[in-house]
Amino acid sequence: MFWKSVVGKLAITILLLVSFVLFILTILLLQFFENFHIEAAESDMLQTATKVSVLLEQHDSRELIAETTERVKDPASRVAILYQDNDVWVSDSVDENLSRLEENWLEREHLMSELANNSEIRKQMFLPDSETEAMIVGIPTADNQGAIFVYQSLDVIDQTKAETTKIIFLAAGIAIILTVIFAFFLSTRITSPLIKMREAAFDLTRGEFDTKVPILTHDEIGELALAFNRMGRQLKFHINALRQEKEQLSSIVSSMADGVITLNRSGDMIVTNKPAERFIESWYYENNLMENSEVRKLPDELNQILLEVIEGETEVLHEISLQGRNWVMLMTPLYDQSFVRGAVAVIRDMTEERRLDKLRKDFIANVSHELRTPISMLQGYSEAIVDDIAETKEQKNELGQIIYEESLRMGRLVNELLDLARMEAGHQQLQVEEIEVEPYLNRIVKKFSGLASEGNINIELKKDLEKPTARFDPDRMEQVLINLIDNAIRHTCEEGHVTVYASNDTSEFSIVVKDSGSGIPEEDLPFIFERFYKADKSRARNDKKKGTGLGLAIAKNIVDSHQGIITVKSKINEGTAFTIRLPHKENS
Repeated sequence: MFWKSVVGKLAITILLLVSFVLFILTILLLQFFENFHIEAAESDMLQTATKVSVLLEQHDSRELIAETTERVKDPASRVAILYQDNDVWVSDSVDENLSRLEENWLEREHLMSELANNSEIRKQMFLPDSETEAMIVGIPTADNQGAIFVYQSLDVIDQTKAETTKIIFLAAGIAIILTVIFAFFLSTRITSPLIKMREAAFDLTRGEFDTKVPILTHDEIGELALAFNRMGRQLKFHINALRQEKEQLSSIVSSMADGVITLNRSGDMIVTNKPAERFIESWYYENNLMENSEVRKLPDELNQILLEVIEGETEVLHEISLQGRNWVMLMTPLYDQSFVRGAVAVIRDMTEERRLDKLRKDFIANVSHELRTPISMLQGYSEAIVDDIAETKEQKNELGQIIYEESLRMGRLVNELLDLARMEAGHQQLQVEEIEVEPYLNRIVKKFSGLASEGNINIELKKDLEKPTARFDPDRMEQVLINLIDNAIRHTCEEGHVTVYASNDTSEFSIVVKDSGSGIPEEDLPFIFERFYKADKSRARNDKKKGTGLGLAIAKNIVDSHQGIITVKSKINEGTAFTIRLPHKENS
């Protein structure tokens, strides 16, 4: 709306102000000119009366006086002369509505008595037997025995007043028109820079910080435009600084491996990263709750930690177990000066650390257990020899053979531990060569023909070789295959079979070692490649099933060092299949 804009308000204000001033001025001018015209007319009539009074004093001829009076008076007025003998003479007038005065009317209106009390009278009144209003002036004669009255109709004054009013209203109209033009010019001149600043302000709200307001004047509005442009530059600088800081903080939070949650006092989650969102999802899933994406509220149990942080104004450490994983939450208060406005929670998944601690403890226990048995046997049988319990040479040889086998077992355990440590530390260098696959596999499988025959187990090699060669470390891969085939034979009953499948195409070289043995329990499959892990929880030993529990861990490290994959599938009493996949690499 026009009147709601600054231009309209300023123009209407100026127009109303000028109109009010003109209205007051018009009333005052009309009153002034009305009084001025009346006073001027009365002064003229008094001068006429004075002239007639002088004639009366200098001449006695009434005819001469009447003739002279007719000449000196205004044609539109009348002169009434009251002589000493109360005779009244009234002059003629061009105004037919101006009636003649009579002695009785003069007495009735008390004009003579008023004249006796004053040197002159000035009055406005209606004429006798007429509706014509006239103004009358009168003065006494020189001898105070008579009076001279001059009067004329107010219609003449009214006509003059009307003309004056027209002139005043015309001037006022012209003044108002000029005021309107001036008001619009002035308001447009003033508000044009303001409109440009408003448009520039809207541009700033849309992020267009390069917008500048033109400086058209050098007054206060020009200084305002200059200050606005300076504000825009400062705002752009600070917004860019805040954006960079926000992006930097967002990148830091997003790249953190730990979960981060920023909370206000009400428990609303303001900022979260991916690990924190996974933690919250696990929490809702664990407690059978539906997560509301619109209302990002902290769960009630965790909200108790937030209340503890806010009330105590101190950081709180809390450990939580969810879905088999261990989480540690450290919540620290956020301050707005001295007021706690919220908190930031850092959530760390400690599952792997806990698992490594457990593996370290289990490793020490397993190594101690594996070494204790052969050490005990070495100690016991050596004491038997020292104490001459074994009397015959055959008995001593038998005890020596046992001591020798147990020392070999201890040596294998130590060597495997050293190999595994070197592999995990990355100190083991592979000697990769271009190997003929078929003779290489035939040689390895042939090594186990005797062991398979002893157990009445059928072992065979099946090949599907599109390429005759593959690149790998032959010694290390032979170590892997010997371990897998040996395990397969040892865990396969009589009349069983062990099959080695080999395929070599353009993408990878794969080997599958499959047996029809006892299989591996399903709950043990995820841990089969860990050190010292054995599916035989009782750790039972017999002549056929001896091992350190490190073979599969070493095999996995060797395959990983070839950037390959080893997997296992097994069913109880149906058998186990280990699969090795080595990708082909040019000149690796």
